[in-house]
Amino acid sequence: MACKWVTQETFDAIVQENITEFDMDPQEALKDAVQQLESQGVDLTNIIKAVKKQSDGNEVASNHDILTTLEYIRKTVESSAMSDLSELLIKFGDQCKEGLAHRYLAGQKSAYPVLLEAWKLSEGDHEALLNALYAMSCLTDGQPDLFEAFGQQLLIKTLQSHAGDAEVTLLAIRLTRHVCLKHEQNRQDLVKSGILKHLTGAIKNYGSDADVVREACSALRIMTFDDDIRVPFGHAHDHAKMIVLENNGLKCLIEAAKAFTDNPGVLSELCSTISKLCVRNEFCQDVVDLGGLNFMLALLADCIDHQELVKQVLSAVKAIAGNDDVKDAIVNSGGTDLIILAMSRHFSNVQICDQGCAALAMLALRKPENCKVIMEGGGALAALQAMKTHPKDTSVQKQACMVIRNLVSRTRDFSQPILEMGAESLILQARSTHKDCDDVAKAALRDLGCKVELKELWTGQKGSLVH
Repeated sequence: MACKWVTQETFDAIVQENITEFDMDPQEALKDAVQQLESQGVDLTNIIKAVKKQSDGNEVASNHDILTTLEYIRKTVESSAMSDLSELLIKFGDQCKEGLAHRYLAGQKSAYPVLLEAWKLSEGDHEALLNALYAMSCLTDGQPDLFEAFGQQLLIKTLQSHAGDAEVTLLAIRLTRHVCLKHEQNRQDLVKSGILKHLTGAIKNYGSDADVVREACSALRIMTFDDDIRVPFGHAHDHAKMIVLENNGLKCLIEAAKAFTDNPGVLSELCSTISKLCVRNEFCQDVVDLGGLNFMLALLADCIDHQELVKQVLSAVKAIAGNDDVKDAIVNSGGTDLIILAMSRHFSNVQICDQGCAALAMLALRKPENCKVIMEGGGALAALQAMKTHPKDTSVQKQACMVIRNLVSRTRDFSQPILEMGAESLILQARSTHKDCDDVAKAALRDLGCKVELKELWTGQKGSLVH
């Protein structure tokens, strides 16, 4: 595994040495430099693997294209030449999209403060503002550490000042998404500054604009992530509560969904976001009370061939089934039959099998009456078929074992029929193949009445706490 690094300047120098000292042509020199460094265990992820252009008298300097563009932007901002700025910002954003290495190099060469000045300069020019937001969004994609306090203030100001402008709102929200992904501090700072009301407000204000709604949904979900490995714990749960309680998030999303009944892509985003917000018992019930459950089950029936939407609906159903009363509402509304039908229609899709099993396991938990409905509808057979179809997927195996365990833990009459379906061998195979399945597989085997060795991890008999 690579663990060594070089700078872009070092890499470029090696390429240039190959050209001048060893008389290689540029592409041969580049290929040799890459092979040489990779053979030494150097990680070239953040290196632009291209031959640096030489100055021909018209260029600002001998450099990579993105740094040349950045230098032009710097000079344009210094001279306040607005007529040239927009085109340069678009060019810079496009160059950032060529790869993380391009964005990384630009970030290392102070692109962020330059773009920040361009953004400030563009406030009174609609086209330039759009392009400044585009460039900044492209630069910070995968580099949220670049964003800082002044940028946060400017972002909130832009959203406030241009709340009636769909184009500006869209790009500002995309920037929000980029600077908050895997960056807990940016999330917390922006939430404190009031970003959540702008995200939910965008969905309300532009309820028929698919692009804005999708972007805002994605940004809301990111606010509920706990994905920054640098912090011991984040505020994901608190942010989800704030979205629901202070910004009426669930109602906002469910109402928005009604405008996109013919757009499975947007509906997938909305359902995915709803599932992330159901972090409390009462929120699950709110989804039902707001008509969200009936709407999602209707989607499952009407759009059953759209795999991404089916996956997200199943995820949302599983999330709201954390509430025992909602479990009953789902079952009474025919939800179990639709879940099993969706799995049967898409057994080849590992994510649908995973989410379908997870939903069935949740519905069966502590609910013998629900278990009866699931069994009669073929739920156990569907879970076992998912195990057969995806033997290498840990999550599917684990969730399917959970389905079986929950079905029989309080209704032992189902054990024999499930064993006759071939459950024991499938669960044993899952246990031997996937270490993470061991506990739930043993629990399923135990509750099925199969012989299983249960180890006592600690009996308290050996050793003593007293010396």
